[in-house]
Amino acid sequence: MLISSEIGEEYSLYLQLKEIPEIRDCTVTFGNYDIVAKFETNTVQEMNDLISYKVRKLEKVRSTITLRII
Repeated sequence: MLISSEIGEEYSLYLQLKEIPEIRDCTVTFGNYDIVAKFETNTVQEMNDLISYKVRKLEKVRSTITLRII
């Protein structure tokens, strides 16, 4: 998942993402996106819930793009 955060909030958002059990890896980057997060779920519904209710609901998230790997 590619995540854009509020300006200057990359690291605090990174710390919040690290607390989500489905997030397997998380890296702060520079460029169009501020964070790259790898996550794993067992079903499409779990993936949708993670994106909609756990990641996008975080206060400092501006936008996300999910790259699904099967």
